[in-house]
Amino acid sequence: MKNTPPSYRTVNTCEIQIPGPCCLVIFGASGDLTKRKLLPSLYLLHKNRVLPDRFFILGTGREKMTSEQFRAAMLAPVQEAYHKEFDQHAWQVFSDKLYYSPIDYANEASYAAGLRDKLPSLEREHQTGGTRIFYLAVPPTVFEDIINNLGSTGLSGDAQGNSRIVIEKPFGRDLASSCQLNTVLQKHFRERQVYRIDHYLAKETVQNILMFRFANSIFEPLWNRRYIDHVQITVAETLGVEHRAGYYEKAGVLRDMFQNHLFQLLAVIAMEPPPAFEADFVRDEKSKVFRSVRPWPLDHLDEFVVIGQYGTGMIDASPVPGYREEDGISVRSSTPTFAAMKIVIDNWRWNGVPFYLRSGKRLTSVATEIAIHFKQVPHAMFPETVGASIDPNTLVLRIQPNEGVSLMYQTKTPGSKVCLTPVIMDYSYPRSMELSAYEWVLLDCMQGDQMLFTSQDWVERTWSLLTPVIEKLEQTVTAETIPLYAAGSAGPPEAARLLSRDNRQWRPL
Repeated sequence: MKNTPPSYRTVNTCEIQIPGPCCLVIFGASGDLTKRKLLPSLYLLHKNRVLPDRFFILGTGREKMTSEQFRAAMLAPVQEAYHKEFDQHAWQVFSDKLYYSPIDYANEASYAAGLRDKLPSLEREHQTGGTRIFYLAVPPTVFEDIINNLGSTGLSGDAQGNSRIVIEKPFGRDLASSCQLNTVLQKHFRERQVYRIDHYLAKETVQNILMFRFANSIFEPLWNRRYIDHVQITVAETLGVEHRAGYYEKAGVLRDMFQNHLFQLLAVIAMEPPPAFEADFVRDEKSKVFRSVRPWPLDHLDEFVVIGQYGTGMIDASPVPGYREEDGISVRSSTPTFAAMKIVIDNWRWNGVPFYLRSGKRLTSVATEIAIHFKQVPHAMFPETVGASIDPNTLVLRIQPNEGVSLMYQTKTPGSKVCLTPVIMDYSYPRSMELSAYEWVLLDCMQGDQMLFTSQDWVERTWSLLTPVIEKLEQTVTAETIPLYAAGSAGPPEAARLLSRDNRQWRPL
Protein backbone atom coordinates (compact mmCIF):
# COMPACT_ATOMS: atom_id res chain seq x y z
CA MET A 1 0.00 0.00 0.00
CA LYS A 2 1.32 3.44 -0.96
CA ASN A 3 2.52 5.55 1.96
CA THR A 4 0.45 8.65 2.63
CA PRO A 5 1.77 11.81 4.34
CA PRO A 6 0.86 12.14 8.04
CA SER A 7 -2.19 14.18 8.98
CA TYR A 8 -2.61 16.33 12.09
CA ARG A 9 -5.33 17.71 14.30
CA THR A 10 -4.89 20.93 16.26
CA VAL A 11 -5.64 20.61 19.97
CA ASN A 12 -5.07 23.67 22.19
CA THR A 13 -2.98 25.36 19.47
CA CYS A 14 -0.65 22.31 19.32
CA GLU A 15 -0.73 19.81 16.48
CA ILE A 16 -1.24 16.11 17.29
CA GLN A 17 -0.27 13.65 14.60
CA ILE A 18 -3.00 11.19 13.66
CA PRO A 19 -1.53 7.67 13.41
CA GLY A 20 -1.43 5.80 10.13
CA PRO A 21 -3.78 2.89 9.36
CA CYS A 22 -3.44 -0.03 11.79
CA CYS A 23 -5.29 -2.64 13.79
CA LEU A 24 -5.12 -3.22 17.54
CA VAL A 25 -5.34 -6.78 18.87
CA ILE A 26 -6.12 -6.78 22.59
CA PHE A 27 -5.31 -9.93 24.56
CA GLY A 28 -7.46 -10.00 27.70
CA ALA A 29 -10.25 -8.06 25.99
CA SER A 30 -12.87 -9.09 28.53
CA GLY A 31 -10.65 -8.20 31.50
CA ASP A 32 -10.65 -5.33 33.95
CA LEU A 33 -7.86 -3.30 32.32
CA THR A 34 -9.59 -3.31 28.95
CA LYS A 35 -12.93 -2.24 30.45
CA ARG A 36 -11.56 0.44 32.78
CA LYS A 37 -8.77 1.94 30.67
CA LEU A 38 -8.25 0.73 27.12
CA LEU A 39 -11.72 0.79 25.55
CA PRO A 40 -12.78 4.08 27.19
CA SER A 41 -9.48 5.67 26.08
CA LEU A 42 -9.83 4.36 22.53
CA TYR A 43 -13.45 5.53 22.35
CA LEU A 44 -12.45 9.04 23.46
CA LEU A 45 -9.62 9.15 20.91
CA HIS A 46 -12.14 8.23 18.24
CA LYS A 47 -14.67 10.79 19.49
CA ASN A 48 -11.97 13.50 19.41
CA ARG A 49 -11.03 12.46 15.85
CA VAL A 50 -7.41 11.54 16.54
CA LEU A 51 -7.69 7.87 15.54
CA PRO A 52 -7.14 6.93 11.89
CA ASP A 53 -10.23 6.23 9.80
CA ARG A 54 -8.68 2.97 8.64
CA PHE A 55 -8.56 1.23 11.99
CA PHE A 56 -10.18 -1.64 13.86
CA ILE A 57 -9.88 -3.48 17.18
CA LEU A 58 -9.85 -7.26 17.51
CA GLY A 59 -10.44 -8.30 21.10
CA THR A 60 -9.39 -11.77 22.15
CA GLY A 61 -9.40 -13.85 25.31
CA ARG A 62 -10.40 -17.12 26.90
CA GLU A 63 -14.05 -16.11 27.31
CA LYS A 64 -16.39 -17.36 24.57
CA MET A 65 -18.42 -14.59 22.95
CA THR A 66 -19.34 -13.15 19.56
CA SER A 67 -18.33 -9.76 18.22
CA GLU A 68 -21.86 -8.50 18.89
CA GLN A 69 -21.66 -9.66 22.50
CA PHE A 70 -18.24 -8.00 22.86
CA ARG A 71 -19.61 -4.67 21.62
CA ALA A 72 -22.51 -4.91 24.05
CA ALA A 73 -20.16 -5.77 26.94
CA MET A 74 -17.95 -2.73 26.24
CA LEU A 75 -20.81 -0.22 26.02
CA ALA A 76 -21.48 0.00 29.79
CA PRO A 77 -17.82 0.67 30.83
CA VAL A 78 -17.50 3.42 28.21
CA GLN A 79 -20.78 5.03 29.27
CA GLU A 80 -19.72 4.85 32.92
CA ALA A 81 -16.33 6.46 32.16
CA TYR A 82 -17.80 9.30 30.09
CA HIS A 83 -21.46 9.48 31.09
CA LYS A 84 -21.64 13.27 30.57
CA GLU A 85 -19.66 13.24 27.32
CA PHE A 86 -20.99 10.01 25.84
CA ASP A 87 -22.14 10.41 22.26
CA GLN A 88 -24.38 7.67 20.88
CA HIS A 89 -23.51 8.38 17.25
CA ALA A 90 -19.76 8.37 17.98
CA TRP A 91 -20.18 5.06 19.84
CA GLN A 92 -22.07 3.52 16.93
CA VAL A 93 -19.30 4.38 14.47
CA PHE A 94 -16.63 3.24 16.94
CA SER A 95 -18.36 -0.02 17.88
CA ASP A 96 -18.58 -1.02 14.22
CA LYS A 97 -14.78 -1.31 14.38
CA LEU A 98 -14.89 -3.76 17.34
CA TYR A 99 -14.52 -7.52 16.79
CA TYR A 100 -13.87 -10.48 19.03
CA SER A 101 -12.24 -13.88 18.59
CA PRO A 102 -11.87 -16.39 21.47
CA ILE A 103 -8.43 -17.87 21.97
CA ASP A 104 -6.59 -20.31 24.22
CA TYR A 105 -3.38 -18.53 25.21
CA ALA A 106 -1.39 -21.77 25.53
CA ASN A 107 -2.65 -23.43 22.32
CA GLU A 108 -0.72 -22.59 19.14
CA ALA A 109 -3.51 -23.87 16.88
CA SER A 110 -5.90 -21.42 18.50
CA TYR A 111 -3.74 -18.50 17.28
CA ALA A 112 -3.83 -19.83 13.72
CA ALA A 113 -7.62 -20.07 13.64
CA GLY A 114 -8.46 -17.09 15.84
CA LEU A 115 -5.88 -14.57 14.64
CA ARG A 116 -3.66 -15.52 11.69
CA ASP A 117 -6.53 -16.69 9.49
CA LYS A 118 -8.98 -14.00 10.65
CA LEU A 119 -6.87 -10.83 10.51
CA PRO A 120 -6.30 -10.64 6.70
CA SER A 121 -10.03 -10.36 5.85
CA LEU A 122 -10.54 -7.65 8.49
CA GLU A 123 -7.46 -5.81 7.24
CA ARG A 124 -8.81 -5.85 3.69
CA GLU A 125 -12.20 -4.61 4.87
CA HIS A 126 -10.73 -1.72 6.88
CA GLN A 127 -7.72 -1.15 4.56
CA THR A 128 -5.23 -1.06 7.45
CA GLY A 129 -2.26 -2.13 5.34
CA GLY A 130 -0.95 -4.89 7.62
CA THR A 131 0.24 -2.82 10.60
CA ARG A 132 -0.65 -4.84 13.70
CA ILE A 133 -0.35 -3.89 17.36
CA PHE A 134 -0.65 -6.69 19.91
CA TYR A 135 -1.58 -5.34 23.34
CA LEU A 136 -1.05 -7.76 26.27
CA ALA A 137 -3.67 -6.66 28.82
CA VAL A 138 -3.24 -9.97 30.65
CA PRO A 139 -1.53 -11.28 33.81
CA PRO A 140 2.27 -11.69 33.51
CA THR A 141 1.89 -15.46 33.92
CA VAL A 142 0.69 -15.76 30.30
CA PHE A 143 3.11 -13.28 28.67
CA GLU A 144 5.53 -15.95 27.48
CA ASP A 145 2.78 -18.23 26.07
CA ILE A 146 1.37 -15.37 24.01
CA ILE A 147 4.76 -14.14 22.77
CA ASN A 148 5.90 -17.65 21.78
CA ASN A 149 2.66 -18.45 19.99
CA LEU A 150 2.62 -15.15 18.12
CA GLY A 151 6.11 -15.99 16.92
CA SER A 152 5.46 -19.62 16.03
CA THR A 153 2.37 -18.72 13.96
CA GLY A 154 4.24 -16.01 12.05
CA LEU A 155 2.33 -13.09 13.57
CA SER A 156 5.38 -11.35 15.00
CA GLY A 157 7.07 -10.60 11.70
CA ASP A 158 7.07 -7.40 9.65
CA ALA A 159 6.41 -8.90 6.22
CA GLN A 160 2.93 -7.41 5.86
CA GLY A 161 3.49 -4.15 7.74
CA ASN A 162 4.90 -3.13 11.10
CA SER A 163 3.95 -5.50 13.90
CA ARG A 164 4.39 -4.23 17.48
CA ILE A 165 3.80 -5.73 20.88
CA VAL A 166 2.74 -3.74 23.95
CA ILE A 167 3.42 -5.17 27.40
CA GLU A 168 1.94 -3.84 30.64
CA LYS A 169 3.93 -3.84 33.86
CA PRO A 170 5.15 -5.67 35.82
CA PHE A 171 7.96 -6.58 33.44
CA GLY A 172 9.37 -9.39 35.52
CA ARG A 173 9.53 -9.58 39.30
CA ASP A 174 13.34 -9.64 39.60
CA LEU A 175 16.44 -9.58 37.40
CA ALA A 176 16.24 -13.26 36.38
CA SER A 177 12.57 -13.16 35.35
CA SER A 178 12.98 -9.88 33.46
CA CYS A 179 15.97 -11.30 31.55
CA GLN A 180 13.98 -14.43 30.77
CA LEU A 181 11.08 -12.39 29.41
CA ASN A 182 13.45 -10.28 27.32
CA THR A 183 15.03 -13.46 25.92
CA VAL A 184 11.61 -14.73 24.83
CA LEU A 185 10.81 -11.37 23.24
CA GLN A 186 14.14 -11.24 21.39
CA LYS A 187 13.43 -14.64 19.89
CA HIS A 188 10.37 -13.34 18.03
CA PHE A 189 10.47 -9.52 18.01
CA ARG A 190 13.10 -6.87 17.41
CA GLU A 191 13.60 -4.31 20.17
CA ARG A 192 12.07 -1.58 17.98
CA GLN A 193 8.85 -3.62 17.93
CA VAL A 194 8.60 -3.89 21.73
CA TYR A 195 6.68 -1.29 23.76
CA ARG A 196 6.93 -1.74 27.54
CA ILE A 197 4.34 0.54 29.12
CA ASP A 198 4.80 2.62 32.22
CA HIS A 199 1.83 4.98 32.10
CA TYR A 200 3.55 7.34 34.56
CA LEU A 201 5.81 8.41 31.69
CA ALA A 202 2.76 9.52 29.69
CA LYS A 203 1.35 11.82 32.36
CA GLU A 204 1.37 15.41 31.15
CA THR A 205 3.18 16.48 34.29
CA VAL A 206 5.98 13.93 33.83
CA GLN A 207 6.44 14.84 30.16
CA ASN A 208 6.59 18.48 31.22
CA ILE A 209 9.64 17.85 33.44
CA LEU A 210 11.82 17.41 30.35
CA MET A 211 10.43 20.62 28.83
CA PHE A 212 10.82 22.45 32.13
CA ARG A 213 14.46 21.39 32.48
CA PHE A 214 15.70 21.72 28.94
CA ALA A 215 13.60 24.57 27.52
CA ASN A 216 14.30 27.08 30.32
CA SER A 217 17.83 28.41 30.55
CA ILE A 218 17.41 29.68 34.13
CA PHE A 219 17.06 26.19 35.63
CA GLU A 220 19.50 23.90 33.84
CA PRO A 221 22.63 25.79 35.07
CA LEU A 222 21.40 25.21 38.65
CA TRP A 223 20.56 21.52 38.12
CA ASN A 224 23.67 20.04 39.73
CA ARG A 225 25.65 19.40 42.92
CA ARG A 226 26.76 23.06 43.24
CA TYR A 227 23.26 24.37 43.92
CA ILE A 228 21.03 21.41 44.86
CA ASP A 229 21.22 20.00 48.39
CA HIS A 230 18.98 16.97 47.88
CA VAL A 231 15.93 15.70 46.00
CA GLN A 232 12.77 14.08 47.43
CA ILE A 233 10.42 11.97 45.29
CA THR A 234 7.12 10.94 46.88
CA VAL A 235 4.25 8.76 45.69
CA ALA A 236 1.70 8.56 48.52
CA GLU A 237 -1.67 6.80 48.45
CA THR A 238 -4.58 6.73 50.88
CA LEU A 239 -5.98 3.54 49.35
CA GLY A 240 -5.18 0.13 50.74
CA VAL A 241 -4.55 -3.03 48.78
CA GLU A 242 -8.18 -3.03 47.49
CA HIS A 243 -8.89 -5.77 44.90
CA ARG A 244 -5.19 -6.43 44.18
CA ALA A 245 -4.46 -8.64 47.21
CA GLY A 246 -3.37 -11.65 45.17
CA TYR A 247 -0.85 -9.65 43.17
CA TYR A 248 0.28 -7.29 45.92
CA GLU A 249 1.03 -10.01 48.47
CA LYS A 250 3.61 -11.42 46.03
CA ALA A 251 4.93 -8.07 44.87
CA GLY A 252 5.06 -5.52 47.69
CA VAL A 253 5.76 -1.84 47.29
CA LEU A 254 9.33 -2.17 45.95
CA ARG A 255 8.28 -4.26 42.95
CA ASP A 256 4.97 -2.47 42.50
CA MET A 257 6.13 1.15 42.65
CA PHE A 258 9.90 1.59 42.83
CA GLN A 259 11.27 -0.46 39.93
CA ASN A 260 8.99 1.35 37.51
CA HIS A 261 7.19 4.54 38.59
CA LEU A 262 9.62 6.04 41.11
CA PHE A 263 12.72 5.06 39.17
CA GLN A 264 11.21 6.63 36.06
CA LEU A 265 10.68 9.90 37.94
CA LEU A 266 14.25 9.69 39.23
CA ALA A 267 15.51 9.19 35.67
CA VAL A 268 13.83 12.27 34.19
CA ILE A 269 15.13 14.43 37.06
CA ALA A 270 18.71 13.10 37.02
CA MET A 271 19.35 12.42 33.31
CA GLU A 272 21.76 14.44 31.19
CA PRO A 273 20.44 16.54 28.27
CA PRO A 274 19.96 14.29 25.23
CA PRO A 275 21.48 15.50 21.92
CA ALA A 276 17.97 15.58 20.40
CA PHE A 277 14.41 15.08 21.58
CA GLU A 278 14.15 11.63 20.04
CA ALA A 279 13.17 8.34 21.62
CA ASP A 280 16.54 6.55 21.38
CA PHE A 281 18.51 9.52 22.72
CA VAL A 282 16.14 10.17 25.63
CA ARG A 283 15.98 6.49 26.62
CA ASP A 284 19.77 6.19 26.45
CA GLU A 285 20.21 9.07 28.89
CA LYS A 286 17.74 7.51 31.32
CA SER A 287 19.64 4.24 31.25
CA LYS A 288 22.91 6.06 31.94
CA VAL A 289 21.50 7.33 35.23
CA PHE A 290 21.20 3.80 36.56
CA ARG A 291 24.68 2.88 35.42
CA SER A 292 25.83 5.53 37.91
CA VAL A 293 23.58 4.57 40.85
CA ARG A 294 25.69 3.20 43.70
CA PRO A 295 24.51 -0.30 44.77
CA TRP A 296 23.08 -0.39 48.27
CA PRO A 297 25.36 -1.94 50.95
CA LEU A 298 23.56 -5.11 52.01
CA ASP A 299 25.52 -5.42 55.25
CA HIS A 300 24.08 -2.15 56.58
CA LEU A 301 20.99 -1.80 54.42
CA ASP A 302 18.96 -0.12 57.16
CA GLU A 303 20.99 3.07 56.67
CA PHE A 304 19.64 3.37 53.14
CA VAL A 305 16.33 1.47 52.94
CA VAL A 306 13.30 1.47 55.27
CA ILE A 307 10.15 -0.60 54.83
CA GLY A 308 6.87 -0.78 56.70
CA GLN A 309 3.39 -2.25 56.66
CA TYR A 310 0.15 -0.43 57.43
CA GLY A 311 -1.94 -1.36 60.43
CA THR A 312 -5.39 -0.20 61.47
CA GLY A 313 -6.10 3.50 61.51
CA MET A 314 -8.27 6.31 60.21
CA ILE A 315 -8.62 7.59 56.64
CA ASP A 316 -10.89 10.62 56.15
CA ALA A 317 -12.22 10.15 59.70
CA SER A 318 -13.28 6.56 58.95
CA PRO A 319 -11.67 3.45 60.48
CA VAL A 320 -9.86 1.16 58.05
CA PRO A 321 -8.38 -2.33 58.56
CA GLY A 322 -4.69 -3.15 58.70
CA TYR A 323 -2.98 -4.86 55.79
CA ARG A 324 -3.11 -8.32 57.40
CA GLU A 325 -6.85 -7.89 57.98
CA GLU A 326 -7.57 -7.27 54.30
CA ASP A 327 -9.29 -9.99 52.25
CA GLY A 328 -6.78 -12.35 50.66
CA ILE A 329 -3.85 -11.32 52.87
CA SER A 330 -2.06 -13.74 55.19
CA VAL A 331 -2.18 -12.95 58.91
CA ARG A 332 1.56 -13.75 58.92
CA SER A 333 2.37 -11.47 55.98
CA SER A 334 5.64 -9.55 55.98
CA THR A 335 4.96 -7.86 52.63
CA PRO A 336 5.96 -4.17 52.74
CA THR A 337 3.32 -1.59 51.84
CA PHE A 338 5.70 1.34 52.46
CA ALA A 339 9.32 1.92 51.54
CA ALA A 340 11.76 4.81 51.67
CA MET A 341 15.25 4.73 50.27
CA LYS A 342 18.31 6.90 49.86
CA ILE A 343 19.96 6.77 46.45
CA VAL A 344 23.46 7.99 45.62
CA ILE A 345 24.40 8.75 42.02
CA ASP A 346 28.13 8.59 41.38
CA ASN A 347 28.64 10.95 38.47
CA TRP A 348 29.92 14.48 37.88
CA ARG A 349 26.53 16.22 38.09
CA TRP A 350 25.17 14.57 41.23
CA ASN A 351 28.19 13.67 43.34
CA GLY A 352 27.22 14.26 46.98
CA VAL A 353 23.52 14.96 46.27
CA PRO A 354 21.28 12.29 47.85
CA PHE A 355 17.95 11.34 46.30
CA TYR A 356 15.28 10.25 48.79
CA LEU A 357 12.38 8.17 47.44
CA ARG A 358 9.28 7.08 49.35
CA SER A 359 5.99 5.43 48.50
CA GLY A 360 3.28 3.80 50.55
CA LYS A 361 -0.35 2.81 50.88
CA ARG A 362 -2.81 4.09 53.49
CA LEU A 363 -0.85 7.28 54.08
CA THR A 364 -2.31 10.55 55.30
CA SER A 365 -2.90 12.03 51.84
CA VAL A 366 -2.61 11.42 48.12
CA ALA A 367 0.45 13.04 46.57
CA THR A 368 2.91 12.40 43.78
CA GLU A 369 5.58 15.06 43.68
CA ILE A 370 9.26 15.78 43.14
CA ALA A 371 10.84 18.36 45.45
CA ILE A 372 14.18 19.93 44.50
CA HIS A 373 15.75 21.34 47.69
CA PHE A 374 18.38 23.94 46.90
CA LYS A 375 21.31 24.66 49.19
CA GLN A 376 21.33 27.25 51.94
CA VAL A 377 22.72 30.69 51.13
CA PRO A 378 26.50 30.48 51.58
CA HIS A 379 26.77 33.36 54.05
CA ALA A 380 24.23 34.54 56.65
CA MET A 381 24.63 38.29 56.13
CA PHE A 382 21.40 39.32 57.87
CA PRO A 383 21.09 40.29 61.58
CA GLU A 384 20.28 37.66 64.21
CA THR A 385 16.71 38.99 64.35
CA VAL A 386 16.08 37.16 61.06
CA GLY A 387 16.79 33.84 62.75
CA ALA A 388 19.55 31.29 62.85
CA SER A 389 18.75 29.94 59.38
CA ILE A 390 16.78 30.88 56.31
CA ASP A 391 14.62 28.26 54.66
CA PRO A 392 16.30 27.32 51.36
CA ASN A 393 14.52 27.62 48.03
CA THR A 394 12.42 24.60 47.09
CA LEU A 395 11.11 23.76 43.64
CA VAL A 396 8.16 21.34 43.70
CA LEU A 397 6.91 19.51 40.61
CA ARG A 398 3.43 18.18 41.42
CA ILE A 399 2.60 15.12 39.31
CA GLN A 400 -0.85 14.50 40.85
CA PRO A 401 -3.25 15.66 42.17
CA ASN A 402 -3.28 19.48 41.88
CA GLU A 403 -0.83 19.16 39.00
CA GLY A 404 1.55 22.06 38.71
CA VAL A 405 4.88 23.67 39.61
CA SER A 406 5.74 25.84 42.62
CA LEU A 407 8.88 27.66 43.72
CA MET A 408 9.39 28.82 47.30
CA TYR A 409 11.64 31.83 47.84
CA GLN A 410 12.22 34.50 50.50
CA THR A 411 10.96 38.10 50.45
CA LYS A 412 11.02 40.98 52.91
CA THR A 413 7.92 41.26 55.08
CA PRO A 414 6.17 44.59 54.30
CA GLY A 415 6.45 47.10 57.13
CA SER A 416 9.50 45.51 58.71
CA LYS A 417 13.12 46.53 58.55
CA VAL A 418 14.64 43.06 58.20
CA CYS A 419 12.08 40.29 58.42
CA LEU A 420 11.75 37.55 55.83
CA THR A 421 8.63 35.75 54.66
CA PRO A 422 8.61 32.64 52.44
CA VAL A 423 6.52 33.19 49.30
CA ILE A 424 5.36 30.53 46.86
CA MET A 425 5.19 31.24 43.14
CA ASP A 426 2.75 28.68 41.78
CA TYR A 427 1.50 27.45 38.42
CA SER A 428 -1.38 24.96 38.21
CA TYR A 429 -2.19 22.95 35.13
CA PRO A 430 -5.59 23.53 33.49
CA ARG A 431 -8.22 21.24 34.93
CA SER A 432 -9.19 19.84 31.53
CA MET A 433 -6.16 18.16 30.01
CA GLU A 434 -6.89 16.97 26.49
CA LEU A 435 -5.33 13.49 26.61
CA SER A 436 -4.89 11.07 29.50
CA ALA A 437 -1.81 8.93 30.06
CA TYR A 438 -3.33 5.85 28.44
CA GLU A 439 -4.52 7.86 25.45
CA TRP A 440 -0.99 9.19 24.91
CA VAL A 441 0.68 5.77 25.08
CA LEU A 442 -1.90 4.27 22.71
CA LEU A 443 -1.35 7.06 20.18
CA ASP A 444 2.45 6.88 20.46
CA CYS A 445 2.45 3.14 19.98
CA MET A 446 0.30 3.50 16.85
CA GLN A 447 2.73 6.15 15.58
CA GLY A 448 5.75 3.95 16.33
CA ASP A 449 7.20 6.43 18.85
CA GLN A 450 8.98 4.68 21.75
CA MET A 451 9.71 7.86 23.75
CA LEU A 452 7.22 6.98 26.53
CA PHE A 453 8.18 3.29 26.72
CA THR A 454 11.01 1.67 28.64
CA SER A 455 13.93 -0.04 26.97
CA GLN A 456 15.31 -3.51 27.64
CA ASP A 457 18.54 -2.01 28.98
CA TRP A 458 16.66 0.25 31.43
CA VAL A 459 14.53 -2.63 32.73
CA GLU A 460 17.49 -4.91 33.34
CA ARG A 461 19.63 -2.21 34.96
CA THR A 462 16.91 -1.19 37.41
CA TRP A 463 16.22 -4.80 38.34
CA SER A 464 19.94 -5.52 38.77
CA LEU A 465 20.06 -2.77 41.41
CA LEU A 466 16.81 -3.60 43.18
CA THR A 467 16.83 -7.41 43.16
CA PRO A 468 19.61 -7.86 45.80
CA VAL A 469 17.76 -5.44 48.11
CA ILE A 470 14.46 -7.29 47.75
CA GLU A 471 16.12 -10.67 48.30
CA LYS A 472 17.94 -9.42 51.39
CA LEU A 473 14.74 -8.03 52.89
CA GLU A 474 12.77 -11.19 52.12
CA GLN A 475 15.44 -13.28 53.83
CA THR A 476 15.63 -11.17 56.99
CA VAL A 477 12.25 -9.47 57.59
CA THR A 478 9.44 -11.38 59.28
CA ALA A 479 5.89 -10.61 60.38
CA GLU A 480 7.26 -9.84 63.84
CA THR A 481 10.09 -7.54 62.73
CA ILE A 482 8.60 -5.48 59.92
CA PRO A 483 7.88 -1.93 61.18
CA LEU A 484 4.18 -1.11 61.38
CA TYR A 485 2.57 2.28 60.82
CA ALA A 486 -0.98 3.42 61.45
CA ALA A 487 -3.20 3.91 58.43
CA GLY A 488 -3.58 7.66 57.92
CA SER A 489 -0.05 8.45 59.12
CA ALA A 490 3.05 9.52 57.18
CA GLY A 491 4.63 6.05 57.43
CA PRO A 492 6.83 4.33 60.02
CA PRO A 493 9.08 6.45 62.28
CA GLU A 494 12.13 4.76 60.75
CA ALA A 495 11.46 6.72 57.53
CA ALA A 496 11.91 10.03 59.35
CA ARG A 497 15.13 8.78 60.90
CA LEU A 498 16.46 7.91 57.43
CA LEU A 499 16.62 11.65 56.69
CA SER A 500 17.34 12.95 60.19
CA ARG A 501 20.56 10.93 60.10
CA ASP A 502 21.58 13.39 57.32
CA ASN A 503 20.16 16.43 59.17
CA ARG A 504 17.22 16.63 56.76
CA GLN A 505 13.50 15.94 56.96
CA TRP A 506 10.69 14.87 54.67
CA ARG A 507 8.28 17.39 53.26
CA PRO A 508 4.95 17.01 55.10
CA LEU A 509 2.33 14.97 53.28
